[in-house]
Amino acid sequence: MPTILIADDESSIRRSIRNILEDDTIFEDISIEVDEATDGEEALDKVRKGSYDLVLLDIKMPKRDGMEVMQAMNEAEIGTPVVMISGHGTVETAVEATRLGAIDFLEKPFDLNRLVVTVRNALDRGHLVVENRRMKQTMMDSGAADLTPIVGDSTAIEHVKSTIKRVAPTEARVLITGEAGTGKELVARWIHHQSERKGGPLVEVNCAAIPSELIESELFGHEKGSFTGATKQRIGKFEQADGGTLFLDEIGDMSLNAQAKVLRALQENRITRVGGDRAIAVDVRVITATNKDLLLQIDEHKFREDLYHRIAVILMHVPPLRERRSDIPAIAQFVLKEVSRRNGMEPKALAEDALEKMQKLDWRGNVRELRNVVERLLILSDGDEIVGSDVDRYVRPGGAGGDPIAELLDQYERFSDFRDAAEKVFIERKLDEFNWNVSKTAEAIGIQRSHLYNKLSKYSIEREEAV
Repeated sequence: MPTILIADDESSIRRSIRNILEDDTIFEDISIEVDEATDGEEALDKVRKGSYDLVLLDIKMPKRDGMEVMQAMNEAEIGTPVVMISGHGTVETAVEATRLGAIDFLEKPFDLNRLVVTVRNALDRGHLVVENRRMKQTMMDSGAADLTPIVGDSTAIEHVKSTIKRVAPTEARVLITGEAGTGKELVARWIHHQSERKGGPLVEVNCAAIPSELIESELFGHEKGSFTGATKQRIGKFEQADGGTLFLDEIGDMSLNAQAKVLRALQENRITRVGGDRAIAVDVRVITATNKDLLLQIDEHKFREDLYHRIAVILMHVPPLRERRSDIPAIAQFVLKEVSRRNGMEPKALAEDALEKMQKLDWRGNVRELRNVVERLLILSDGDEIVGSDVDRYVRPGGAGGDPIAELLDQYERFSDFRDAAEKVFIERKLDEFNWNVSKTAEAIGIQRSHLYNKLSKYSIEREEAV
């Protein structure tokens, strides 16, 4: 139930507004709780101690006027929405109230419809502010608490680490390139974690996983009623990332129309919600990533050259695993400990011959494939050590040897168990093939996207973070 404070020294005004706010025939869908203050000092004291969704604040009051109360609220960083009311309104007064942060201005005597619309809009805005603050706090709390280290000491990966240290403290936009599964997302998280914005949110968007018709709403938000299904106002990713970092993964899959909107946002540091007409200032550092050749995409008229030059101030390339084979033992050991803990199993040792065989594989899926293989070896191998013969038996192409279907036949007696396991393997392989683009995967294997999502939930299939 929203709570509104009416601050006015005239009892008749307070009573009139209270009667309107508590009238069920006017506010049919919500019940409003009303509190009152008779002067500016009392209003400020109540705002400091209480939790209000809206303050209706008269300008002319004893002890402190409305402007002084607003100023004190700003100094105390009290973000409660305020609507100023006055019987002697002027343009100068309205401008000053807006400058102090008032979201609207009402003149006495009140027009009933104007008052009702103003209160509803103010309550909606207050809800959005609280929701935005909550989302930002959630993202900050989950920020670097479990940030995976970048494992390895090869020349290639040391170059990545040193570049992160040099680039992170700046405001430069970064374009991260590399094959699927190399760890581009992890590099973006480390750039944010080592930046001056680490206290702000890191908002991640997989552009390839969002249908083209929804990407603008996802990035910029939308106003209520702006399209079918827009039943309420929504804050987009740019606003959620205000004061922090926005990571646009697989930006090469973004539609040209959405690219134009992103370019404008980067040029002006402002966005406009879908269906809206108000420009909203945003303070966001943008990091992007792709596994595509954007210069080739530009030649094929699939990517805007002007946007490329905006996002590619710093170019970082994450090398594939086959170009840093010396890192494979360290990554495998790290992953083994992690997946052992997650599966509630005692970690096993990795024998030298197993590591030697793993270093010779091509790893088309890079670190993501290595992670899956290590977990498979942990679960399926016998004894307390993973040896070379286990690698020969359980690592399928992408690596070497082993027939995955034959392996499943050996593991399961019941047809339903075998069918489910085979279906899970098939879906995981296809998701990796299409870089976890659910829409493209569903289309390729001939099922609806919603059906594929149900399968992901059924088999607890989740995209693993590269190391």
